[in-house]
Amino acid sequence: MKILVLHSDVPPDGPPEDQDTLVAAQAVSKALAGRGHRVSSAAFREERLGALIRRETPDMVFNLVEGVDGKGLLAPLAPRLLAEMEVPFTGVGAKAMEMTCDKPLTKSLMRGAGLATPDWCVPPDWAGLDGRLYIVKAAQEDGSIGLDDGCVVAGPDVKTRAAACAVRFGGRWFAEEYVEGREFNIALLGNRRSLRIMPMAEMTFADWPAGKPRIVGYGAKWDDASAASRQTLRRFGVERAEPLLAAKLRAACEDVWALFSLTGFVRVDFRVTAAGEPLILEINVNPCISPDAGFAAAAQEAGMSYAALIEEIVRVAR
Repeated sequence: MKILVLHSDVPPDGPPEDQDTLVAAQAVSKALAGRGHRVSSAAFREERLGALIRRETPDMVFNLVEGVDGKGLLAPLAPRLLAEMEVPFTGVGAKAMEMTCDKPLTKSLMRGAGLATPDWCVPPDWAGLDGRLYIVKAAQEDGSIGLDDGCVVAGPDVKTRAAACAVRFGGRWFAEEYVEGREFNIALLGNRRSLRIMPMAEMTFADWPAGKPRIVGYGAKWDDASAASRQTLRRFGVERAEPLLAAKLRAACEDVWALFSLTGFVRVDFRVTAAGEPLILEINVNPCISPDAGFAAAAQEAGMSYAALIEEIVRVAR
């Protein structure tokens, strides 16, 4: 096939989470070329997309556009335009991306469908906010933006933290109940006809300092030299060791896939309570696909090479 790898337009001084898109684009291009495809790559620019498609005439676009002008909330623009041009592409459609890119909306839709997710509250009224611990999150941005040791606060401090993050990072911020429990990141791969749930990864917190929130924050995700990065370790095996818990996680993944009409490659993040009940935190329809990221690690655990994973993403898109 003739495949165009389309990625975010990242400036040279872009932050690590944006630079990672370029790493992924290079790795995907190499993997596809190694499987015999004719590959080109380009940055997404709305005003030039039509001319790019006419020039490249791809059979398929491998969509790695995670943001436009540095804003993740604009990422759905790429699949929307590609669909309008009737160009096949990998990943989810614009509607599913728009819904899942808005975390409070995602949680509201899940709660309405009977899926378990932690309580949350949003400005300006912050209805339901009480004295519990909350994690203050960006409503429409991924990459663990703003997640550091100060993001977990008691209810009375939520508004102050959210206002400070809005000033520093921009965008909307909300508060989600902080659940002290086990964390799972589960990779999903498929289309409307089939779903493959990859080996389930649990993120563990080795030698974690007392009092430090157990979260995979920005430093853990993007600063390899940080203590948090070294101490957040991925492990597999819950399917064998705890089949009942694995069955609950699998069922929740299947429900999410159906509810949002997901396609392509997706990661669903969970917290599991002390009682063993999974709570859905987020749905990431643009998860990192670099060779050293969690999705590739799950594929490797399943016996798939990186090149085979990339080929499978193309296959399910067809």
